[in-house]
This record gives sequence, structure tokens and C-alpha cells, in this order.
Amino acid sequence: MEMAGTELRLGLPGTEPSSSTSTSKISNKRSSSHMNNNDEPPPKAQVIGWPPVRSYRKNILEASYVKVSMDGAAYLRKIDLNIYKSYPQLLKALENMFKCSIETEGYNGCNYVPTYEDKDGDWMLAGDVPWDMFLNSCKRLRIMKGSEAKGLASL
Repeated sequence: MEMAGTELRLGLPGTEPSSSTSTSKISNKRSSSHMNNNDEPPPKAQVIGWPPVRSYRKNILEASYVKVSMDGAAYLRKIDLNIYKSYPQLLKALENMFKCSIETEGYNGCNYVPTYEDKDGDWMLAGDVPWDMFLNSCKRLRIMKGSEAKGLASL
């Protein structure tokens, strides 16, 4: 009993390669690739330059994103602190973002005060420490109502 109709074979549908032809094609293909070892592509050239690509990409990704929340706002924002050079620049951006008036000198109960959580988990007033120290220690920002920020510092 012949099983030609159910026999498994390699090849394109509708073609019937003989076993001797398909074997010779495969063996010729393999033998030619192994015999031409002198035709191998040259090794990849080493990238020259500084900084290495990985370090460069790492520096790009080292943005200092922090979450910003505001009392009474239904949404949070995320900002990169490294694009700002000082407290006034940051505060102006936050005022534009949340459409409010942020005050750093004292409070009158209706304005907002910028606060931040440091690495220790303590809430502090933004502006109480030098800018570089703030950048290194800020985990997140919160714009509080001035009346709620009484206990953070002498306002």
C-alpha cells in the first residue's frame, strides 16, 4: 500500500521534488558555504569615540521626573526638574501649568505654597534649601494651600 498522498515532504506546494534532487541541492548549498571560508565578511569595526553609546543613552534617560500635585486639582502632572535652572523658573512653570498664584514669601491664606518631599520622606517648603540640594533631594512636589503649610516652616 502506497502512501504518496499523505507523505510529508519539504518543498513548495504542487511540486514533487525527487529525493535525490532535494538532497543534492541541500548538500551543494551547505558544501559551498563551508568551502568558501575565505569569502567571510570582515569583522565589524569597533566604534571609536567618546562617550560610548550606552553612556550617552544613559545620560539622556537621566531626567529627574517628579510628580506634581496641587490641593484641589483632580489631576497630577510629571515634570523634569533638570530643565529648570532656579526656583523662580520652576514656580513660573507651575503657575502656568495649574493656572494659580504660587507664593514663596509668607502666605495670606488664599495663595498656594510649593512644598516637596525629600529623600527622607519629610515635607519641606521649596526654596528653603539651595537649588542644587533641592534637585538632589526632591522626590515629589505638592502645591498646598497656604493655610495648610503653616507647620512646615516659619511663614
